[in-house]
Amino acid sequence: MENISSACWLIKFLFDDEVPEDLSAFFDEYFDVVAINYTDDGKEEAVGYKSLEFDEKDMLNTAASFGVKLPKYKIEFLESKNWLSENVIKFSPYEIGNFCVFGSHEKSAPESDKLPVMVYAATAFGSEHQTTKMCLQAISDIANNDYDCKKILDIGTGSGILSIAAAKQWPDAEIMAVDIDEESVAVCKKNSADNDTDKNIKCFLGDGYKLPEISALAPYDLILTNIFARPLIAMSSDMAKKLKKGGFGIISGFIDEQLEWVVSEHEKAGLKLKKVYENENWRAVILEKI
Repeated sequence: MENISSACWLIKFLFDDEVPEDLSAFFDEYFDVVAINYTDDGKEEAVGYKSLEFDEKDMLNTAASFGVKLPKYKIEFLESKNWLSENVIKFSPYEIGNFCVFGSHEKSAPESDKLPVMVYAATAFGSEHQTTKMCLQAISDIANNDYDCKKILDIGTGSGILSIAAAKQWPDAEIMAVDIDEESVAVCKKNSADNDTDKNIKCFLGDGYKLPEISALAPYDLILTNIFARPLIAMSSDMAKKLKKGGFGIISGFIDEQLEWVVSEHEKAGLKLKKVYENENWRAVILEKI
């Protein structure tokens, strides 16, 4: 595979109304980067950027596995020395809870009394998503209640933003960050090093709770999982087993219609609902091991 910054495929999807929630989940999962633009006539346009390994049939099969039907789309090949910085919308710095999140494209950290979390600009696309913001607020709320974390697990770490925030919040904590995507692990390592949190965070490639390194450090004081409803439910018993009694789990990546379903399955596993967060139609919760 060629370097992701050299060239890529660009797939444009046009919508009459807002991008549906179910398609948003597919876009976030499938594409390397997703940007939402507005056309001259005010319609929303989703633009997905995919590496040179893009295959149209694979895209259609993945969409089908999500149970979604894709709208009309147009495929283009984009050749650029740095398509990410030249073509993808860069997010603006924002404050949430105890944290100030900003991209590495900023010349310097914004003036703030919050804990700074810098994310590599080329992969910052998920870092201002509603679910990420809710998880950051939940981390802040737990910390502000004087809860001390020594061992933290981040399942599906992606850019590593939640691990980095946790490391800034609890500088002495040992944090295990794991993802099934090789590039995400590489990005997590880079972001962790750029934030001077690499001494706290160990990044692993693998299938979550199945890794022996993850089991070796259990039980955890805090587990973070920002993915989707079905895998969250599939791993609910693993979360309960790997948390210490009185420990907390922060989960997100599901919408309001899935809230009761997700929470009830975690309660069956021995976890107690402590708090619900809402941001547009997305939800996040704090759970406690009882």
